[in-house]
Amino acid sequence: MHYKPPSRYRLTRRKHAMAAATALSTLASGLGLAMPETAMAQFRPSPMHLTPTKNNSTDQPATFQADKVDYNDVEHTITWTGNVQLWQGDNVMHADKIVYDRDTGVVAAHGNVASIQPDGTVIHAQYAELTGGMRDGIMMHVGTTLPENARMAANGMRRTGGKVNDMSRAVYTACEICKKDKKRAPFWQFRAYDATQDLEHQEIIFRDTYLDILGIPVLYMPFFSMTDPSAKRHSGFLMPGVTPHDRYLGTYFTIPYYWVIDNQSDMTVQALFSTKTNPQLSAQYRRRFNFGMVKVQGGITDSSMRSKAYTNDFGNDVSGGNGHGFQGYLFLNANFSLNKYWRAGVNVNLATSADYMRNYRVTGYGNDTLNSNVYLEGFGTGSYSRIDAQYYQGLNQGVIRNTDLPFVLPRYTYSFLGQPDALGGRFGMSTTDFNVRRDNGTSDIRGQVALNWDRPFQNKLGQKYLLTLHLDSTLYSASHLDQQPNYYNRHGAATSGQVLPTIALKTSWPFVRAFEKGHGSQILEPIVQLIYAPNTGYSRNNMPNEDSMSYEFTDSTLFSLNRYQGTDRLDGGLRANVGLHANWTWDGHEVDLLGGESFQEHINHDQLPYSGLEHHASDIVMRARVVPNQYFDFNGRMRLDPYTKHVNFGDALFSVGVPHFRVRGGYVYEPVTPYYYYATDYRSSGPSSLYYVKTNELSGGFSSDWGAWHLSAFARRSLSRKEFVSLGGDLGYSNDCFGIDVLYMKQYTTIGGQQRNSTVLFTVSLKTLGSFGLK
Repeated sequence: MHYKPPSRYRLTRRKHAMAAATALSTLASGLGLAMPETAMAQFRPSPMHLTPTKNNSTDQPATFQADKVDYNDVEHTITWTGNVQLWQGDNVMHADKIVYDRDTGVVAAHGNVASIQPDGTVIHAQYAELTGGMRDGIMMHVGTTLPENARMAANGMRRTGGKVNDMSRAVYTACEICKKDKKRAPFWQFRAYDATQDLEHQEIIFRDTYLDILGIPVLYMPFFSMTDPSAKRHSGFLMPGVTPHDRYLGTYFTIPYYWVIDNQSDMTVQALFSTKTNPQLSAQYRRRFNFGMVKVQGGITDSSMRSKAYTNDFGNDVSGGNGHGFQGYLFLNANFSLNKYWRAGVNVNLATSADYMRNYRVTGYGNDTLNSNVYLEGFGTGSYSRIDAQYYQGLNQGVIRNTDLPFVLPRYTYSFLGQPDALGGRFGMSTTDFNVRRDNGTSDIRGQVALNWDRPFQNKLGQKYLLTLHLDSTLYSASHLDQQPNYYNRHGAATSGQVLPTIALKTSWPFVRAFEKGHGSQILEPIVQLIYAPNTGYSRNNMPNEDSMSYEFTDSTLFSLNRYQGTDRLDGGLRANVGLHANWTWDGHEVDLLGGESFQEHINHDQLPYSGLEHHASDIVMRARVVPNQYFDFNGRMRLDPYTKHVNFGDALFSVGVPHFRVRGGYVYEPVTPYYYYATDYRSSGPSSLYYVKTNELSGGFSSDWGAWHLSAFARRSLSRKEFVSLGGDLGYSNDCFGIDVLYMKQYTTIGGQQRNSTVLFTVSLKTLGSFGLK
């Protein structure tokens, strides 16, 4: 590299040239640089580390540039003045004036000193006196700009080995500094008698520290440590959690520690201490590979708590569970890409008891089951394949017992959709095969194949047609059909099957016109669908039922070939579905309406109660989506009985508001609750009274924000049970560096014989430091 000084000055004396060569050589030696024999021609130094890193090349050149250079042979100094710049690789230093003492090797920088580190950190100072390759020295009136807009300032700083910065009278903040009044205190800051920035271990330690809010001291800490904002990951203690009162744990504390193992893995260990029971130790391990990831979470304790027995809503006595003594849980999630077509994974979710999960607030409590599986799946052009095994653990005590739950080994699914063929149609195939085993209940093996061929076409009038040829075929081998979830009136094992061909023709005739000078469009589309399949009856062969326990007839299934969720039960017979679809769209706004009805030749009054298909003419299904402007939107669905004029199903969501304030509401109605398959044998006593309780709920709430503040509230009430389901609210404030939030929630749901209590969550967040919560 050639070094060329600015042309506006010249070296006129030979002794100045010799002095310059000697000075540059001495300076380079002091900074760890190597100078060639002819200093005036060029130099190629070895690395100069403003902040030492392992990645700097050993042959990076250093460059000096200034408006003026003065040489003093008497004092043995060289002085660069006027826009002085020094840089090497990613290290850059600016100053108004730099003086180098050839005898002591000290570099003194004066005025507007700025040192830019490779990690993006910028150190400002009014005066700096450095030596040892600029890795040691002192700075006065220091200001440091860190990543994430964090800043530190100090009266003075001593730098040691380029690894440790000791500061006196230090302040730290991540808040914006007022541009109009820079002396104005930021929203929050730490003031410390002294502080140490450990660059090697990426840590900042404060001593005798005050936390100021708007310039007012609110908290004193004799010692405080935090991770340097430049660190992406750093080992250390995280913010502790405090809950003053909990029904099961009393007052409890959580102390988490984060450990960076290497660039691909880490672990978080947490200790929980409670006033009502023994401590719990939990941990989470994470590791990423080039081809996948592993995440393991678990906890152990010796619980001293005993749960009380209770009577559930079905009138059954439930024991107190087994949440006493040694308890623990294990959650494992892993997936690996074997190649670009195949991947494998495993999900394990196990716990010693539901009471333990409830008592120690383990994530997942409140669900009906814990689900585990292991799988292998592949992806191809238009195809998907998966084989897995599944295991379930029941958590809803008194309703679902582990002996009632299935173990699935294996289950295989495959689907394929081909490209258009010579006739213009597309062929598809799918299968779902499984082996379900239960200790208490029906066990069965199923093999199933579905074939499908769709052929769309249209005529010159714009009418669109879709011809569908479909074939379902299934073979079953089952035992204990008299037990749950089927409860058939037969004992022993049975082998049966079904084959159901279906042909369907769907036609629609969309009428389209433009309005609003071409910026809007209107569509009016009548739809008619004819479907024929043999009417083989509902329970013709006493086939087991694993995937078709729920039957839904709404706008979403009006034109479906099979309105069951699975294929263990199939819709048969001759039927016609008709509908009218209308749509208006303009300037990003929309009104979309659909109404329809199904007409069927064969009906079954006994097996499809409350389905909307009890008559030859079904209930009328309707759907509406209305978004006329930015102030209002509405989504609603309903099913109306044309004979009784009763609404048998309905749900709706709406929101209305202006900027900074919005009101939301919802409503849902169903004639009966979902069927409790695992609760009671209905052959002798009939369904529980819970089965006939309507789902009739109303929900609503609002949200508002003004400036940095936000406020929201919500409520959900069961009109059929005449009680609230849940309610709560949230109030908070946040700016560029600070957040505070108070959340209140009351749940009225009863789980495990215990009604949920109120929860208040108080959270404070400081940018670059983290969040602290009080529950």
